[in-house]
Order: sequence, then structure tokens, then C-alpha cells
Amino acid sequence: MKLRGKKALVTGGGSGIGLGIARSLAAEGAAVVICGRTEEKLRAAAGEVRSDPPVRWRVCDVADRAAVRALFDWLDAGGLSPDIVVHAAGINVAPRTMKDVDPAAFDRVMAVNATGAFNVMHAALPAMRARGDGLIINIVSVAGRRIFLPAGAPYSAAKFAQAALGGFVNAEAAAEGIRVTNIYPGEVNTPILDQRPEPPPAELRQRMLQPEDFGELVVALARLPKRALVSDLVITPTYMPQP
Repeated sequence: MKLRGKKALVTGGGSGIGLGIARSLAAEGAAVVICGRTEEKLRAAAGEVRSDPPVRWRVCDVADRAAVRALFDWLDAGGLSPDIVVHAAGINVAPRTMKDVDPAAFDRVMAVNATGAFNVMHAALPAMRARGDGLIINIVSVAGRRIFLPAGAPYSAAKFAQAALGGFVNAEAAAEGIRVTNIYPGEVNTPILDQRPEPPPAELRQRMLQPEDFGELVVALARLPKRALVSDLVITPTYMPQP
């Protein structure tokens, strides 16, 4: 129980990478809250994790700034102001080339993946500053480091912006004890793959990174002393070149 006494918020915690990380944090004794847009998914995810304390959940669309502020007010009121924030919420769309994308879909991807990251970090920082300590894990993508055509234009633009936000917070607040780790995953076997114009076959999905691969990684980062900053971390399946 290496993280007993720590409090963690995982956005996008109802499935995929977020749920994999929430499971590992809870297994190490952290008090974990997951949030996302779908109550049914969150309720099921929290119910399947057996931990002490139990995983809690709250519906929140990270693109909605007022909803994010209400989430952090709720956390503060319940004594759950997070020491660790994992921002794993993200979406993509099927028509994703510049030729085919609907501008409204572009705006939505930017709102969730880029503005959502801003909303969550902006809301988390005041309490972390007051404590002089805090860890933000920013789940980006290799598409936020180099152009990866399968990811599409909206997702790539949003992920570059998300990475820049994490780097800026480090430059601004690392001296105050606040650390951001931008994690850049390659292909991961999560439900977002179903939104590709041509979803990958089952045999390729088995070779990809799996959501549980990220849990131990985040636990290791959370156990580091506050003097240690891991600013960028790239993790890819072995068949995929490092960016």
C-alpha cells in the first residue's frame, strides 16, 4: 500500500488507460475518484475495482469549465483535494483528415483534448500551490510529438496543445513543488480505436500496449520524491518506432 493517504483524481477513468491507472492507484491504497461523461460506465468501473478505500466517481465533461470547477469544489468539500491528477480523458472522430473532417467535430476534439486539459490543470493548481506539492500525469500521445497520420488532424492538433500545456506548467510551477509528466503512448488497445476509419484487427490489438501497462508506470511516478521531475515519457509497443 505504497500510496496510502494519497488522493487521486483520474479523468476519463471509466475505461481504457484511465481505468487501468485508477485500478493500480487504488491497489496501492490511494483514495481514487474517477470522472467521465457517462454515469453508467463510471458506476460499472468503480464497482469492479475492489479497494480500500473504494473508488468514487462523478460525472464531468472536462470540456465544460463550470463542471470541472464544480468537480474540484466537490472534491475539496469532501476532503478529497487531489495530490495526484491523471488527465486521461480524450476523444477522436472517424472522419479525421483535413479533406473529410467536419469543422464541428474538430472543435469538439479540441474542446475535450486540449481545452479539457487546460480546465483540469487550471482547477487543480491552486490547491497544489497551497500545499507546495502536486503531481499531474498528462496522458498525451505520440501524435503530440510528431505527425502520425492514423491519429488524424483534430487529434494531433489537440495533443500538441495538451503537451505544450503540461510543459508550460512545469516551467511555471516546478519550483513550487508541482510536477507534470507528459506521457506519450503509442498505439494502445482501448475503445478509442473503434473510431478509426478502419479499426485495427484483433491480432494487432494484442500486440499493442494495454491499459494495465500504464498503471504500474504511474504508481512508480507517484512514488518518486517531490525533488524528482520526469517531464516527458514515451512508451510504445515494440513494433512501433519511438518518435
